[in-house]
Amino acid sequence: MKEETHPVFQSILQRYREKSAQSLVLHQRAGNRLPGGDTRSATHFSPYPLYMQRGRGCRLTDLDGNHYLDLLNNYSSLVHGHAHPRVMESTRQELERGTVFGAPSEMQILHAEHLCSRVSTLDQLRYCNSGTEATMFALRAARAFSGRERVIKIDGGYHGTHDYVEVSVHASADPERMHQPRLNSRGVPRSVLSEVDVVPFNSLDAVEEILKRNQEQTAALIVEPMLGAGGVVTPARGYLKGLRELTQHYGVLLIFDEVISFRMHHGGMQEMEGLRPDLTAFGKIIGGGLAVGAFGGRQEIMKLFDPDQPESISHSGTFNGNHLTMAAGLTTLELYDPDEIERLNGMGKKIRDGISEAFSRKGFRAQATGIGSVIGLHWTEDEIMNAGDVVRAQEQCGQLPKLLHLELINRGIFSSSRGLLILSTPMAEAEVEQVLTTFDETLETLQPFVQDCNPHLYTC
Repeated sequence: MKEETHPVFQSILQRYREKSAQSLVLHQRAGNRLPGGDTRSATHFSPYPLYMQRGRGCRLTDLDGNHYLDLLNNYSSLVHGHAHPRVMESTRQELERGTVFGAPSEMQILHAEHLCSRVSTLDQLRYCNSGTEATMFALRAARAFSGRERVIKIDGGYHGTHDYVEVSVHASADPERMHQPRLNSRGVPRSVLSEVDVVPFNSLDAVEEILKRNQEQTAALIVEPMLGAGGVVTPARGYLKGLRELTQHYGVLLIFDEVISFRMHHGGMQEMEGLRPDLTAFGKIIGGGLAVGAFGGRQEIMKLFDPDQPESISHSGTFNGNHLTMAAGLTTLELYDPDEIERLNGMGKKIRDGISEAFSRKGFRAQATGIGSVIGLHWTEDEIMNAGDVVRAQEQCGQLPKLLHLELINRGIFSSSRGLLILSTPMAEAEVEQVLTTFDETLETLQPFVQDCNPHLYTC
């Protein structure tokens, strides 16, 4: 039986349409002026995305009045959920002073002092407005400091949308192609392929092979300590330490992209792993729900951005370090102390373990991966070591991720269509139980579909 004609598929799709009629109306209207009906590719999903009306704590309400437990949290940018009273108040106080001044602000200094106190590798930093800008300028700093052009990135690693990282973002399931730089977006010049080397995640041998060959031309290696968009793939024991040792041995800068992973620990995954990258890119939670990015590291590198230095790197941006974002971000970081991090990570582990157990109990060959409050879902029992393993599983599960996503929405759980779950601090044990109960019920609904359409993923 074809997946699209299966009764389970049709039932899930019909119930989704019935509960989200107002979202469909707006989606159709949006398509007149916005290509695809939105302005963020990540938020698009079939048959059409939900339109949210408001958020409070860990809950969302859509235009039709449906309520959801938010397990997306704007792709991890919200760690205290929606409209946290103290974050709202600090932002409101700054808003009353004005929006943006075209001048430095004291809030920028306070935020920088706090962030540098949490991350020991940050001697100095600069602010921007997105993770994309943060990684772009970190790589620019690495090139300027080293006088070299080439960079190494991970197959399936996501560092935003500037040209030099729009390479091999969509991982390959072919082991040979994991080592080959590939353009994944039209409009990116093919010339970038001559300056970017690609290696699989968790492969130190591949990194060393490139460094031996291109040591004198390589400025930096950029890596997410845990792959985020690439499938929530965790580092093998010793992998990150091995990257630090290799880059130091060959005289290449190491850049950590902690845009997502910073939430894992008070000082990010680098502090958790006891490592010292040369540069780090930040975003997401450091802005308290407003647009933000930051990059920083060793003073001898960051002084390249000092306008008083000869041949300094020009770095500007109309909203860089604006006092509204700095206020929201500082309050967020102050609230996100080690105790809250430990509590949130503990809830993440309970949900991750519970989901994996539910998969097994229902007879599905599937698993949950991740660290702390970030969880990835995969329709395979095979070990997930790199983004290629993630793609290989995706290619073999057909419409299952879509159906799981829509059925969770039907049952009041809002998450990413790609199987990404993100927790927030307003959650408590009641929400953990809600997630596990709903997930169990959702798998029960999916069982006949898996038996008929994906029997290779069913063990009973």
